[in-house]
Amino acid sequence: MSLSLVLKPRVSEKAYGLSQVRNTYVFDVERAANKHSIARAVEAQYGVTVTEVNTVNAKGTSKRTVRKGGRPTMGRTSDVKKAYVTLKAGDSMPIFAAIEKASAKEEKANEQFAKAAEKASAKEEKSAAKQAKKENK
Repeated sequence: MSLSLVLKPRVSEKAYGLSQVRNTYVFDVERAANKHSIARAVEAQYGVTVTEVNTVNAKGTSKRTVRKGGRPTMGRTSDVKKAYVTLKAGDSMPIFAAIEKASAKEEKANEQFAKAAEKASAKEEKSAAKQAKKENK
């Protein structure tokens, strides 16, 4: 049962923030899944220890579109069951690894840019001091 339950991670800003601050990850699960089966599935698929599972049944929203000719049609998005899974302190999942790699790469590029700007300003100061020395002679 634990490996047959489909866990779809929700990748959003709120979910990323929860994973960083509270060590809580958000998944879309089947509507029939209960907290115990969700906890077993997460532990089996990711090899972590689950301390708490909270679930929410989110109702689908109404959508309105306009067809060619101006006739409006109504529809709904599907209902979704979300599971907020809290892990034991020290455990983590590789769901947001790509986002963290990108932010680390961006931070490294900013450091290199700052270093290059500092080097260029030092070079300009040196050349300005050289010019001032020439003018004083």
